[in-house]
Amino acid sequence: MTARRISAAVAASLTVLLTGCGTAPAAQGGFVGGDGSLTIVPLDQRVPAPRITGQLLGGGDFDSARHAGQVIVYNVWGSWCAPCRKEAPALEAAAEKTRGTAQFVGINTRDLDQAPAQAFVRAFGITYPSVHDPDGRELLKFGTQLPPSAIPSTIVVDAQGKVAARVLGEVTEATVTGLVDDVAAGR
Repeated sequence: MTARRISAAVAASLTVLLTGCGTAPAAQGGFVGGDGSLTIVPLDQRVPAPRITGQLLGGGDFDSARHAGQVIVYNVWGSWCAPCRKEAPALEAAAEKTRGTAQFVGINTRDLDQAPAQAFVRAFGITYPSVHDPDGRELLKFGTQLPPSAIPSTIVVDAQGKVAARVLGEVTEATVTGLVDDVAAGR
């Protein structure tokens, strides 16, 4: 291999590795990282959220039907995801701040083994439940209307069971609590 081909191969490799370091959505290690974009769905354009079910990390089952009439905040995460680790304290703080107004639910994806996901939950003191969804079946239920197409993603479902907002990428406590407050107030 010539020096020119080696340089081209190194440049191509660096381009692939650095693609996820910007702010635009990009493929990162087999997943798409979000840019923090926020979509708020007008009341008259909201569609029903899917029924999310599954095994919880650490045991037990989850069924979103048990939370009918409540605001639900779904956060899609993986233990291997750096932005997920960064946003975890903000999500836990938002869950605490909005307790009684919203039910937070994690959707853990691509962790084939629950052990790393459970370690993540312990390390960040996450108190809300997380559905173990290693193959993304629950995520696919969101369809094409407003899918959680990045990891992390956060979806807010209103008390009428309709998708009200989505954030692709890392969220802040202020963003999530503001979304919950607005959605709970019927906006």
